[in-house]
Amino acid sequence: MSGHSKWASIKHKKGAQDAKRGKLFTKLIREITVAARGGGGSSEANPRLRLAIQRAKDANMPQDNIERGIKKGTGELEGVSYEEITYEGYGPGGIAIMAEVLTDNKNRATSTIRNIFSKKGGNMAGQNSVAWMFEKKGYIVIDKSAVEEDKLMDIVLSAGAEDLRVEETTYAVIADPSDFEKVKKALADSNIEVEAAEITNVPKNTVKVDAANAKKVLALVDELEEDDDVQHVYANFDIPDDILKELE
Repeated sequence: MSGHSKWASIKHKKGAQDAKRGKLFTKLIREITVAARGGGGSSEANPRLRLAIQRAKDANMPQDNIERGIKKGTGELEGVSYEEITYEGYGPGGIAIMAEVLTDNKNRATSTIRNIFSKKGGNMAGQNSVAWMFEKKGYIVIDKSAVEEDKLMDIVLSAGAEDLRVEETTYAVIADPSDFEKVKKALADSNIEVEAAEITNVPKNTVKVDAANAKKVLALVDELEEDDDVQHVYANFDIPDDILKELE
């Protein structure tokens, strides 16, 4: 998984920058609305909504914005109807990519995503072409300076985590989505700061990307994430930390 948690940290920092200009808020409200529409407006009874609200709070979104998003989803306020679509494809070096989209215009979204893949050296693929290469997991990134490995392992495994992966500068905690919040709480109770925490699609195996393709891969992923309709992007690249640092 070399490079994956590093990229998760970069995305986390980038998300903070996006929040300043409102882009992240727009996507988070959209996720809250869709979650409330699909499972109701109670965060206690709706795990997807609970996670969406937590992400919004992590981004310092005002409570009023969160409540408006919920009310749009439950129909208490007028809102746009969004369609959920997952686009799959390949990027430079043969990496697999999935882009989760919430859009009010499927034709526009399909055209835009296809154009991004083509422009950035990738290509769209059919449904389930690459989805089988990923599995839904809770994923938490912690800087190595925050805690000793043995102590962290004891905390997270006792809380139900499946694995602790040690990388160059970070730890990556992997958990089943049903145990994600319990593991996060155990870390918070132990005063261990996390760099990034999300329910994500973790690749079962990764593809090593050399220096020549690394910049192209990150450019493709970044442009997909910049699109207003795209909520999440998942990829199975393995870029060495030294190359990632140069590109940062």
